[in-house]
This record gives sequence, C-alpha cells and structure tokens, in this order.
Amino acid sequence: MRKRTEAQTSNNEPANADRKDPVQRLPSQAKAEGRVSYRSVLTTIGKCLLVIIFIPPFLNYASLQREGQVLLPKDGQMVDVGLGQKMHLLCKGKGQPVVVLDAPTGMSSDVWLHVQESVASLTMVCTYDRMGLGFSKRQMQNETTGTEKVWGLSTTGRMVDDLHRLLQAAGIAKPFILVGSELGALNGRFFTHIHDVQVSDLVLIDPIPEDVFEDDQWKEYWWGKLVPSLQVRQFSAATGLSRLLIILGVMEPAVTGENVSEEVIQRQKYLLSNPAHQSSAVDEHYFLNESAAQVRDITTFKPLSSRTAVSVITGDSFDQEIPEHLNQMVARLQKKFLEESYPSANHIHIKGADRRMIYKKPSAISQHLRKLVHQRQAKQQSE
Repeated sequence: MRKRTEAQTSNNEPANADRKDPVQRLPSQAKAEGRVSYRSVLTTIGKCLLVIIFIPPFLNYASLQREGQVLLPKDGQMVDVGLGQKMHLLCKGKGQPVVVLDAPTGMSSDVWLHVQESVASLTMVCTYDRMGLGFSKRQMQNETTGTEKVWGLSTTGRMVDDLHRLLQAAGIAKPFILVGSELGALNGRFFTHIHDVQVSDLVLIDPIPEDVFEDDQWKEYWWGKLVPSLQVRQFSAATGLSRLLIILGVMEPAVTGENVSEEVIQRQKYLLSNPAHQSSAVDEHYFLNESAAQVRDITTFKPLSSRTAVSVITGDSFDQEIPEHLNQMVARLQKKFLEESYPSANHIHIKGADRRMIYKKPSAISQHLRKLVHQRQAKQQSE
C-alpha cells in the first residue's frame, strides 16, 4: 500500500507540475503582451504623425497649383522681362500720365486695390508684383543684366532693375507718376534718381529713413521680433498650417471690407498659404537695411533732378502696433532725411493713419494722386 501510494504520488507530480506551469507563465506572458501593446501604440502614434506632417503640405501644394491659375487677376498680364522671367502687371484705366504703384515691404499689389480703382477713372494706373511676391515668380540666382550684378536678390537695386525692364517691356508711357510705400518708397527714390527723365512726380508714402537701421532698439525690434514672426508665418505656410488657420478663422487677410471682392479676399488667402510668397516677404524684410544703404549711396552719387516734383505722405505714426518710442524715433529720422534730401517736397499728413493707410485710409492718397494727374494733364494741354 505504501509503495502504491508513493508510486501514485510520484505519478501525480508531473501532472501537478503541469497544472502549476500556466500559473508560472502568466507574468512572462503579461510582459510580452505589454510589449506588443506598447509597440502597437507607438506604431499608431507614428502613423498619425506621418499623416499630420505629410498630408497637410501635400494638400496645400495641390490647392496652390489650382488656385494659382484660377486667382490670377483677369485684367492682369504676365510680362516677359527677359532672362526667362515674367512679372505680373495689372493696369486699369486709360490716359496719361500713367501712375505706377509700388507696394510696401513683403506685400502684393492687391494692397493698392482702392487707390487704383479711384484714380483709374482719370488715367491709366498700374500695379505690379515684385519678383517672388504675388504672381511674379522669384528670379533664379545669378541671373542679372550686367551692371546689376552688384545688387543682391530682394534688395532695392535689383528691384529697380526689374521694374525698369518691366515698364519698358510693357510699353508704359513716360514720364509717369511713381508712387511707393515703405520699401516701395525706397525703390521709387532709387529709380527716380537714376531714371529722372522718366518720372514727372515721385510720391513717397511712409518712407523709411536710411539711418533707422543704425539704431540699436530698432534693430532689436526688426531682427529680434518682426523678422522671426515672418519666418514663423513662412514655416506655417510650408507645412500647410496657414491654410488650416485660415479655414478656422484664426488667420485673416490684410485687405477686407464691404468694397473688397471675394476674388481679392481669396487671392490674399492664397498668398498667406503660399510658402514662395512668404519666403520672399521674409527676404525683403531681412535685407531692408541693405536696400536702405543702396538708396543712401545712389542719392548721394546722383542728386534728384529739379524737374521731378516730390510729395511725401505720412500718418500720425509709422506703425500703431509697435512701441511709441520706436514711432517717435522713426518720425524724427524721417523729418531729418526729408529736410536734407527733399527740402522742397510737398508734405501731406493723414490724421489717425499709419503705414496701413494704403488700404485702411485710401481716400486721402487717392485725392492727392488725382490732384497730381489733373495738374499734369492741364500742363500737357497748355503745351
């Protein structure tokens, strides 16, 4: 009996061992399952990140290709300016003198919408997009016309060369009235000092004084705050985030209002989502100090002809969104350079305006330009 019991006990041990094995394997199985579950979570997160990173830019790019063709202004034209480059030019109205409008730093020609419509009832008014902005594709590196090799991309010297070739290729009648705001004012000054015979009147709106970039506080604001914020906007456009922010209503176009057509609003949204346009806007701001230095040099080398009349239009401040001490500094330097460079200029002050007056308070600008057109037309008739 005892042997049978021992044998029975020994026979039952493997069975008992087998019964214990599942319990003993549970911790290792749980670890394996945990690793599989953790890996699957990481895989899912990775897939989501890939979708977030790659899908929006792809969809944005596809949308930009379609919108670039649909939103091109119907009255505009793409002018071949040589070197395989084409620039967008939009002229409205008929007659002379022609009024040529050059936009502020980093902005397309749409900002002149209200001014162009108002003055076009009297004469021809032309706006254009600088290289890289709007519908004018950025020109290739090192493609230039001889003497302009000294001017870097996105600087006034190169922009003036582009504008000169554009007006020649389009057959714009001379002399014309040249109007520029901010960077456009630097371009206007550079152009007029070189090609003074072609310009009857030079109108400077919120001109940027050359010495402003010698001030440490201004440099800290410009390259420490403004340019980085524009670089963020460029990155946002490149990743497709800007399009999403526009859809959500977080990002809005600059030119809005009852008198702004849906086409113009959609065109501005297209440019906000366009990384090429935003990249050129960054470059124009980044190299503005170089543009100012170029204008200082050229105006010193070749003074303005007495045949060209100069008007200056300013508001209460340069920019209502920057600190007051910076506005005061800009105003002081503006006054100084105008007294030294254009002492006989006609100065017009627009109350409650800043650098956004082109599209927020356009009536005063239009009124002055209409007055200049009337004066030139009367003079032409008398001759």
